[in-house]
Amino acid sequence: MMQTGRVRVEAGNVTFVVQHELWDGNIQDHSDQGVAILAEVVGETALRFNCFDREKSYVYGPSGKDVKFRMDETVDGNPIGWTVKTLRTNIGTMLTEAGYPEAAGAVNLGAVDKALNEVEEAARYKFAAERNTVKHNRGTDVFEAGNIKFGLENRKLGSGDGGVAIHLLADLAGNTGRVFTEETELLAFDCFWDGPHYHYGPRNKNHRIYWDKTLVPDPLGWCLDQFKSKKLGAMLERAGYPGVAADLDEDLIASVLPAVEARAREMEAGGVPAEVTPNLVQ
Repeated sequence: MMQTGRVRVEAGNVTFVVQHELWDGNIQDHSDQGVAILAEVVGETALRFNCFDREKSYVYGPSGKDVKFRMDETVDGNPIGWTVKTLRTNIGTMLTEAGYPEAAGAVNLGAVDKALNEVEEAARYKFAAERNTVKHNRGTDVFEAGNIKFGLENRKLGSGDGGVAIHLLADLAGNTGRVFTEETELLAFDCFWDGPHYHYGPRNKNHRIYWDKTLVPDPLGWCLDQFKSKKLGAMLERAGYPGVAADLDEDLIASVLPAVEARAREMEAGGVPAEVTPNLVQ
């Protein structure tokens, strides 16, 4: 799990901790990212609130009791706002439920109320500013298929891992050919030999899922199978691009895929490049 710098806010006998976390599918529980808000007492985490893109939950006594409840995003709304509001009015009863009744009895509600202003500010900042995103290269071989493009690249990381990458691209925020048009990577598939994974929305959500190499020994073949079975629309919607998904021309995509597959397999057969191929922006 990737974790950025923690913000600690003291409130009498309670310390609030705010941190951004990135979870990878099949490494952590599922692919997600967002902000965790912790309430610590007597040196232990008594309460944890997961304010993530997908995981919206809270845990009583993660250091001991470890009982999880889920927020109802339909009625509870923004998880950061819900967490702060809930802590303002219920921190004592929640600490008791978590197994810290003595700490609950000593809570300074005035100090908590004041501290939560800083907690909310830090949480909202981290959720937006510390989100992990990446800007890859567009690929050396690009195949157009209506409103999307398949960019192929043979990549090598500084760690030595590498392999064929498929960058699914589209022109957003402007019509094709204009100076203000933004070509954006909507999905990325890194078919590496050691740590193969794919990204939903590398430029916005950046939810990463690592393949189970036991069940998916050929990640490139897996990708091509998804394209051929018309899964791109659903994947684009999950990545946050429903408009692009709605405009897909499946027949045109099917006509382009044989050339994409042939070139991708050719690149794969050539092996990992000798030199590192860095991302444009990390």
